[in-house]
Amino acid sequence: MAAVLKRVLRPGTFPAALGRPVGRREACLSTDAGAAVRVRFAPSPTGFLHLGGLRTALYNYIFARKHRGSFILRLEDTDQTRLVPGAAENIEDMLEWAGIPPDESPRQGGPAGPYQQSQRLELYAQATEALVKTGAAYPCFCSPERLELLKREALRNHQTPRYDSRCRNLTQKQVAQKLAEVPKPAIRFRLEEEAPAFQDLVYGWKQHEVASVEGDPVILKSDGFPTYHLACVVDDHHMGISHVLRGSEWLSSTSKHLLLYQALGWQPPHFAHLPLLLNRDGSKLSKRQGDVFLEHFATAGFLPDALLDIITNCGSGFAENQMGRTLPELVTQFDLTRITCHSALLDLEKLPEFNRVHLRRLVSSEAQRRQLVGKLQALVEEVFGSQLQDRAVLDPAYMERIILLRQGHICRLQDLVSPAYSYLWTRPAVGRAQLGTISEKVDEIAKRVIGLLERPGVSLTQDVLNGELKKLSEGLEGTKYSNVMRLLRVALSGQPQGPPVAEMIVSLGPKEVRERIQKVLSS
Repeated sequence: MAAVLKRVLRPGTFPAALGRPVGRREACLSTDAGAAVRVRFAPSPTGFLHLGGLRTALYNYIFARKHRGSFILRLEDTDQTRLVPGAAENIEDMLEWAGIPPDESPRQGGPAGPYQQSQRLELYAQATEALVKTGAAYPCFCSPERLELLKREALRNHQTPRYDSRCRNLTQKQVAQKLAEVPKPAIRFRLEEEAPAFQDLVYGWKQHEVASVEGDPVILKSDGFPTYHLACVVDDHHMGISHVLRGSEWLSSTSKHLLLYQALGWQPPHFAHLPLLLNRDGSKLSKRQGDVFLEHFATAGFLPDALLDIITNCGSGFAENQMGRTLPELVTQFDLTRITCHSALLDLEKLPEFNRVHLRRLVSSEAQRRQLVGKLQALVEEVFGSQLQDRAVLDPAYMERIILLRQGHICRLQDLVSPAYSYLWTRPAVGRAQLGTISEKVDEIAKRVIGLLERPGVSLTQDVLNGELKKLSEGLEGTKYSNVMRLLRVALSGQPQGPPVAEMIVSLGPKEVRERIQKVLSS
């Protein structure tokens, strides 16, 4: 590199300007003749995966599946000072948990690896050397202190901070002298005055005059690590990326990237910038909010499909918004040309309802229901542990019955181990005196209910029990039906409110109901 830098650095002759892109719909559905669709999700492991990142990854995954292409995970870890331990593993773990695993990644491997930018430094060095040779890039010897002063001065004058091109036109002799003092300078890209226009697949025709606004950007730092602008261009080229679907915050940088493609003589991919995902009040989702990280939702018991559903429901890309879409349905219905420029407002208060819909769908599948039973067993063991007086509550048949009866009433499987449902797993501490405050006819009510449960040939379904309990209360002079139900509910659960008494009896089963009532009578 030093040998190259000692040559005269003069503006190079760039390849011909990029051809005018094809129409928006045509462009998004095609690549170069015979080329496969390849998209990438390229987060920085400076934090764990959050909802905004999930949405970007999801749209890339859906687009790849829609066009039988490949979905690639690339970790942009060139800012070594900001890396968070465990973040790289968390990102891939959460993509797998969400049901959108990459086809190629640091963990999966693949033909275009390595998939961590810190392991691809030689490629960036080669690209930089090529740019320096043509004069499209030049060494910058400015100290961090000088650059900071420039920034402060610009801000003090209410201007956009930009590099003042001090090192842009150094002579060959000046460069040689400075290289003797600073052998590893930063490398800046020489921005041209007229940036190419491009057609974004979401925002339409765009052109940003980056040269007059930003000044020449650093593309390779003095430590040999690239900045985002060079790294993403080099990696997208060498990984054969056909379409770049990324957040709209990078829209204004695209002209800069296209200039890099021109200078390197490479064909750029198609670009589609996705509108921001915002809070319901229009504020930006922040990584500092612990409740936007996927791990939070997974731990809290929310289903992956519910998250995928709500982050697509609040945005665009589909003919209509509807609750309950599964991932295969999202792939089938997705249309990139339907993505609008409007930000997506995410209302997380609706997430429990989305989860309820998807949980009910899982319950309707026998295979999925068996998996839910296993998860509920683990939850009961975790929450109640040694409090379980009867291990029979862990019986799969019992748990399946509970899930079937409560489907549609609960939002998460975790709801079944909340205090409101503790009576399903442990016997409540209820005494006769407590029931006596509800009705004086505790013994008579208990006797009639036990007789009902022991009646031969009676199918104790909810409908049958509802009818029989009404008949039972009608024979108790001076006792309201509502008081009978209240007394039985407290006797069985220790709680004044809860599911219908008939459902509670079906849930617990005749044997357990008899034992609980007899325990109260003997107290």
